[in-house]
Amino acid sequence: MIQLKKPLILASNSPRRKQLLADAGFDFTVEVLPTDETFPATLTAEAVADYISREKAEMFCGLRPDDMVLTADTIVVADHEILGKPANFQEAFQMLQKLSGKTHTVITSVSLLHDNSIQTVSDVAEVTFSRLEDWELTHYIDQYKPFDKAGSYGIQEWIGMVGVEKIQGSFYTIMGLPVHIVYKLLKPYFIR
Repeated sequence: MIQLKKPLILASNSPRRKQLLADAGFDFTVEVLPTDETFPATLTAEAVADYISREKAEMFCGLRPDDMVLTADTIVVADHEILGKPANFQEAFQMLQKLSGKTHTVITSVSLLHDNSIQTVSDVAEVTFSRLEDWELTHYIDQYKPFDKAGSYGIQEWIGMVGVEKIQGSFYTIMGLPVHIVYKLLKPYFIR
């Protein structure tokens, strides 16, 4: 277990982020504060994940002065359109149709709140899907219920195994937590 100078809070309910942070050797607790994830319409797609990740961290300003708080946000961008979390089967199906046979961008931003200062870093990956048939999309949605995932899919699930032809960038950025960036952010606070 990597020892840190201050306790670490992961401000995320994502089971994937929890697992990745634990697998990287960090000891942490989970605490989530409700955050409005809307963003100004004037932001570029590239700036949205930074904005939301930072907003999540700002919710903790002044609340946990003796802790470090890690937040993250992931967005999927296809043809200049941000694909968020689907509300239902139909939205998930439509999003996956937009990704099928094309390359899209995944941006994950992480923010570290420490001593009332927030540092935000983002990472970008490109994902190319093969052409998927409607029945394959339906099967994936029915079996995996990707309603808590940006872009309606988890790269580590069935659709990633059978449908992804190529990845440029970090697999973990696509999963929702660029572990290599988190490690660099936390490294100055390691107890050696």
